[in-house]
Amino acid sequence: MQVLLLLVAVGLCGAQYNSNTQAGRTSIVHLFEWRWADIALECERYLAPHGFGGVQVSPPNENIVITNPFRPWWERYQPISYKLCTRSGNENEFRDMVTRCNNVGVYIYVDAVVNHMCGAAGGSGTHSTCGSHFDAGNENFPAVPYSGWDFNDGRCHTSNGEIQNYGDIYQVRDCRLVGLLDLALEKDYVRSKVAEYMNYLIDIGVAGFRIDAAKHMWPGDIKAFLDKLNTLNTQWFPSGTKPFIYQEVIDLGGEPITGSEYFGNGRVTEFKYGAKLGTVIRKWNGEKMAYLKNWGEGWGFVPSDRALVFVDNHDNQRGHGAGGASILTFWDARLYKMAVGFMLAHPYGFTRVMSSYRWTRNFVNGRDANDWIGPPSNSDGSTKSVTINADTTCGNGWVCEHRWRQIRNMVIFRNVADGQPFSNWWDNGSNQVAFGRGNKGFIVFNNDDWYMNVNLQTGLPAGTYCDVISGQKEGNACTGKQVYVSGDGMANFQISNTDEDPFVAIHVDAKL
Repeated sequence: MQVLLLLVAVGLCGAQYNSNTQAGRTSIVHLFEWRWADIALECERYLAPHGFGGVQVSPPNENIVITNPFRPWWERYQPISYKLCTRSGNENEFRDMVTRCNNVGVYIYVDAVVNHMCGAAGGSGTHSTCGSHFDAGNENFPAVPYSGWDFNDGRCHTSNGEIQNYGDIYQVRDCRLVGLLDLALEKDYVRSKVAEYMNYLIDIGVAGFRIDAAKHMWPGDIKAFLDKLNTLNTQWFPSGTKPFIYQEVIDLGGEPITGSEYFGNGRVTEFKYGAKLGTVIRKWNGEKMAYLKNWGEGWGFVPSDRALVFVDNHDNQRGHGAGGASILTFWDARLYKMAVGFMLAHPYGFTRVMSSYRWTRNFVNGRDANDWIGPPSNSDGSTKSVTINADTTCGNGWVCEHRWRQIRNMVIFRNVADGQPFSNWWDNGSNQVAFGRGNKGFIVFNNDDWYMNVNLQTGLPAGTYCDVISGQKEGNACTGKQVYVSGDGMANFQISNTDEDPFVAIHVDAKL
């Protein structure tokens, strides 16, 4: 009996680390600042047919409306209530999106902003996305309701109530992060309000949550509200399924708070991943792709089954958050595609693809003075719809990296290779590397400044394969390069350092 109970406990513990994506779907995409109506359409017309497992959506709860600067993206990280109306849409549109995406097997992961409410200088009035009244100066949020009793002012011992020293774990978790009113999550009332919001979303049909600013909450307080959560909606998920939890913990080393403190609650965002991969692919600090042979835990990252990984996110693609100048983004398209290709080919971690919008950058003393700019919008501040061009790219200022052929096809590669071991590593001691995923896939990179011509063991069955980077298999034809694998698994790869994309990827579903 004791063994049985142990197994049951392990099963429950394991649940919040499981992505809940459908079998054979291994990645999610962050459709940053997209409208719910556009996400519903994208699930149906694009994400489901191309094997995406889910969508991380922007915070769906009511937020403060900021007009100076005009409607910045970060206003959505300043809650006013847990009502479901934002510039992405209202509650009916949110419900419609969840239902339509779930019905095609693409699940919704909510960015949950529960560490704080709006900034202390937010004023009072109804300048909020549902029109709820609030008074930030008096910490009064009647639409929840929260009052002054529900904030951490009494627990913070810095002179101005702000986090001043990241070496002090009490400040980081009990004081205000950039002026944001810090909720007293040690109070059962506050925990219950947070759980009530998250349960409302679970009942609508979401599959999991990104926990924003988790580093700024005590792991035990997060556990306390997670323990109050319902299991997922059985209309779409097996009975007893727990929500997928991944916590935003920025741990680049050098601070007392570590990602490992949060493993009891779910996965954590591994910010070292994109920071290090960017450094390697940019060839900064003497780094080489050959050093990626032991990528993952060997680089000091959290265990693979506790990691949510990404090349860039909405914060660090604009210099916020973590990672610094090494982070690769859509602005560095050629290197970015290589980095995302490497991430999606490599078995470490659970992968999230970024999907962005363009903004006009304005660098002043090395910093983008326009890093605040919100999504493409009309003059009244409403978000523009995502239009689709004839060539399947997006218009209206939306970047849609997830639609780039190279990235979309690598999402499929990861699905095909799922469960296969990392195998057949090769490198030239510099920046030409290759590796396989068992007998299902193989990828080769040339990030050196010279031509590559090499014969490699792929581990794949004999035959002719279509490279899914330069093109793809369409019917029985290939629109890109072809790779011939001989009976012994060997193949010749030639990649010019001047190719549009200096990497090649083949897998068994792209065999001609």
